[in-house]
Amino acid sequence: MLNAVRIPKPSKHKTGQAVVRLNGKDHYLGRYGSAQARANYEGLISRWLAHGRCLLEHQDGGSVNDLMLAYIKHAEGYYRPTDGKKSAELECLRDALKILKSLHGRTAAVEFGPKKLKAVRATMVEKGWCRTYVNHQVDRVRRMFRWAVSEELVSGDLYHALQAVAGLRRGLPGVRESNPVRPVPQTVVGATLPFMPAAVQAMVQLQLLTGARPGEVCRLRALDLDMSGRVWVYRPGSDRGKHGEHKTAHHGHERLVYLGPQAQLILRPWLRMDLQAYLFSPAESERARNDERRRIRRSPMTPSQSRRRPKRHPARAKRDRYDVASYRRAITRACETAFPLPEVLCRQRLPDGKKETRRDWQARLSPEQRTEVRAWRREHHWHPHQLRHSAATNLRKEFGVELARIILGHKTAFTTEIYAEADRAQAVEVMARIG
Repeated sequence: MLNAVRIPKPSKHKTGQAVVRLNGKDHYLGRYGSAQARANYEGLISRWLAHGRCLLEHQDGGSVNDLMLAYIKHAEGYYRPTDGKKSAELECLRDALKILKSLHGRTAAVEFGPKKLKAVRATMVEKGWCRTYVNHQVDRVRRMFRWAVSEELVSGDLYHALQAVAGLRRGLPGVRESNPVRPVPQTVVGATLPFMPAAVQAMVQLQLLTGARPGEVCRLRALDLDMSGRVWVYRPGSDRGKHGEHKTAHHGHERLVYLGPQAQLILRPWLRMDLQAYLFSPAESERARNDERRRIRRSPMTPSQSRRRPKRHPARAKRDRYDVASYRRAITRACETAFPLPEVLCRQRLPDGKKETRRDWQARLSPEQRTEVRAWRREHHWHPHQLRHSAATNLRKEFGVELARIILGHKTAFTTEIYAEADRAQAVEVMARIG
């Protein structure tokens, strides 16, 4: 820990000059002990600390790798979430910079221009990334050079030149388009619910009733609930700053989730005395699952089984709350149970009674069968983000776009229209009368 905060001190070189080594490179400061050497040392250390203990100087021809190293250190502090979890923005940035490093990491930062940025974009397209994600990743690369301009690491002309690279437009050959997120039919949700843990069932039902985001449901705590009125109000992360903790909190927006009588009925069994505890816990779901397995067990437990105790430090301990990824995986497992693959395509039982591994299953399938598996999953699987779209569609259809905007927490009705499927049935009915 002491080495992490230590600032290198200058030493006397055999030539009589003061020298200090930073990031593996010697910097000569002038005659040892002179006022000029001390001033040069203080200025050099100030720049080194300001750029995250990394020196990138335009006049010294710093490489793109140097620039990326300094920017990542800045981004790790800037995009750090309040709950200490991984930042999605930081992970996307790392994906973009991996490609940039592989192609032009050793290129001088001042020589990185629009053509090189287009080469990075072409590699992203070759990786199979969809058009919108490629455009976002290219913008993240440009954002790094904008930050470098603000730190006086490169000239402003370089960033303005990179702005000339326009985003990929829809319909370009060879560029994959992303599939729009559609609402999930209520019948499909109803068929999947019985195969989910009780906590996940409650989370799904709350999303359908309130239109909350998956992350907001995962972080639900009694501390964040205002239960004084007829309708409860949920403020995500109410104890973490003025605007709480949610997707648009960094823009200064306040997020309120309204819980009516049906949502309250679902939520009451999960309320607990510890106001700081998350209401929906994978650890508790696992304990409930194990208790149910013991209850329906037919054979008696052996003495060794009854004496068995949980591991003190398991390799994959259950956490105190779901995150969006684990919530989605729980729904996916329920979909696979509710809508199993055709027998020819599913994993087979081996002669010893065990199920074949996923790797062996993938190796056994032909390319045509893999395509069938993907098509089957697209048709029968759904994810928690679709529940918000379902709620948006129902709210817009019954109460109009303005009330749907308020309930969903959108600043503009345009965003609500993206989430809500247009109710074309009304248009068809009108045209059948007048047309």
